[in-house]
Amino acid sequence: MKWFLFYPELYYFAGGMAFVGLSLVKRANPRRDYFTAMVLAALGLLVCLANVHQEGVLFFETYRVDLFSQVFKVMLAMGLFLIICLCSELSAIGDKHHPEFYLLLFICTLAMMMLVSGAHLLTIYVALELSSYSLYVLVALRKDRRLGLEAGLKYFLVGILVSAVMIFGVALLYSATGVTYVTEMMRALPAALDSPLVVVGLLLTLCGFFFKLAVFPFHFWAPDVYQGAANQATAYIATASKVAAIAILIRMVAVTGDGSVYMAHVLVVLSIVSMTVGNLAAIVQKDLKRLLAYSTVAHAGYVLIGILAMSTFGYSTVIFYAMALLAMKFTAFLVVVKVADDGRNLQLSHLAGLHRRSPLLALALMVAVFSLAGIPPTVGFTGKFLVFAAAMQKGYFTLVLIAMINVVISLYYYLLILKAAYLEAPAEELPPLNISPQIKILAGVLIIVMVVAGIFPTYLIELASAAAAVLQ
Repeated sequence: MKWFLFYPELYYFAGGMAFVGLSLVKRANPRRDYFTAMVLAALGLLVCLANVHQEGVLFFETYRVDLFSQVFKVMLAMGLFLIICLCSELSAIGDKHHPEFYLLLFICTLAMMMLVSGAHLLTIYVALELSSYSLYVLVALRKDRRLGLEAGLKYFLVGILVSAVMIFGVALLYSATGVTYVTEMMRALPAALDSPLVVVGLLLTLCGFFFKLAVFPFHFWAPDVYQGAANQATAYIATASKVAAIAILIRMVAVTGDGSVYMAHVLVVLSIVSMTVGNLAAIVQKDLKRLLAYSTVAHAGYVLIGILAMSTFGYSTVIFYAMALLAMKFTAFLVVVKVADDGRNLQLSHLAGLHRRSPLLALALMVAVFSLAGIPPTVGFTGKFLVFAAAMQKGYFTLVLIAMINVVISLYYYLLILKAAYLEAPAEELPPLNISPQIKILAGVLIIVMVVAGIFPTYLIELASAAAAVLQ
């Protein structure tokens, strides 16, 4: 057994167990919990970076470590580290529950790392369920029980329904092909994609990943969960959780080879409806987290555009887009967490006067919003351009045209955010925001990353291409 291939997962398991120990201490100490989580998350990121070039298989070939999985593990580790950077004032979670909060973050990250390396249908299913149940509890931990428990219950009920649909799809795939290993499916599926049983089984299996990504019609949980969870928990769901969903969706679609016409048609419909519903629903939102939830639904549609190209170039563009989403969404939630530092839900009207209260946060929000909208020269523009180019190569001109119309629609509600932050005056004079030097540095770095990666994306594109090449 080559245990060094499993070091990142073992490390995050040990990190989670450290918080099990801290949860047994009677006296609550939020500062101790925060600094412990920060140190462990930083070391975990270093462990993942050190293992990025490792390759091999484990556990009777049910677990595959390759460049594709390692790149996504680095993104997951980075996502966890960034989220914990926002937890210095975790006011929406009771002090005595802070160790459990960090425990769930580490265990969920471990589960998503196992998800992106899963090479067997049951391994993938178990990892998906472990990550999902961690998130259900994480959402329900909010101090405001009315919001937290309601959101957690809705998330759980939708999740178990989709889980049942997914496991039924896995059963159909096994009955039709007789294989459960991803590597064997790559050989068996392309020749059997004309069979309705195989196509239905594959689509039902993908439902579990559509749910994680908030693709229509599996998106109904997103607005309520985003609104009901603590701001830091929402940020984690919007960033790291989406990265893992993109990874496993790419891997599962890649096993079909050039794909099925029927499956491509389904993905086209889901992409169009997700983009359109997400953007139109976001226009009328007043709660910023609900707006960002519907924005996530729209971006899930953009992700599907690259995936349905079913080519190495298409998959590489989606990997690049996942990197971009991690930076863009986190920056937006950085502003949410710091403006609503008391843990309340943030309305658009609460952004009024932000450019005076904190010019740096207002600038970070502006760059993040422009990037989410696909305005050059941000990384969001480059990501959308690459995804659309991959679809154009496969002849999806009409789909790209509809996507571009949706981009224009999204400009309206993104500009509403900037209007509130830069042009509206608050109802009463508010004091300047007290931002720590660490958060100022983090915001500055994120602004630079989103702009520089948009202008000079070559390194990230090459890395994404190398990761995607492993799938063929």
